[in-house]
Amino acid sequence: MVRLSFTTSTVALTMVLMTLARHALAIKFDLAGRPPSDPEPVCVSHYVDDDTQVVVKVKVGSGPHQKISLEITDDSEHQNQLWRKDSLSEELQRATFLTKRAGEVVACFTNSLSDGTQPDPRYTRAVDIDFDIGSETNDYAKLAETEKLKPLEVELRKLEDLVKDILDNMDHLQQREEGMRNTNESTNARVQWFSTLTMVILVTLGLWQIFYLKRFFRKKRLID
Repeated sequence: MVRLSFTTSTVALTMVLMTLARHALAIKFDLAGRPPSDPEPVCVSHYVDDDTQVVVKVKVGSGPHQKISLEITDDSEHQNQLWRKDSLSEELQRATFLTKRAGEVVACFTNSLSDGTQPDPRYTRAVDIDFDIGSETNDYAKLAETEKLKPLEVELRKLEDLVKDILDNMDHLQQREEGMRNTNESTNARVQWFSTLTMVILVTLGLWQIFYLKRFFRKKRLID
């Protein structure tokens, strides 16, 4: 029989790990209605690593004569489209996708007024958006029902996934540090070779000037 004991330090460490591994980003704001000819999108971005599961949850408030659209892209040169919805309803919308490259995931909202409706400060709709990344996308309630897990086992599974996310992030940071170090070493080596070549050229030019001037002065009989 295995007995689990949680000391104060263990609980503190667990809280720190959960804080460090937390990837979710929740933002709520009011989006003003704009004419269809001048939508003026409002964008929210979040950095995500490559090959990472992302769930974007969006819920908009009610508002007459307004239509909110959402387009999610990456920050690449071509701004690849990851998800799009032309008319968001008041029900919770979920966009699920897997990133192919590391970078910013950009969610842009536009609130277009109906034809004939003039812009007015009263025409706004509330927007609530959540970014769930990595282990935040797991449905532990469904997992517990499928695998018949006990509450303590579910919590341990959450901690296991959080620790895995931390290790993945540390590996990613280590790879970036190694890449930056290799770049610095390569740059230092090139600067060293360039400096050496510059010194050789300067010394060669100096010696050539000395011999040229001696030859010139001898021709002019200014020196023996």
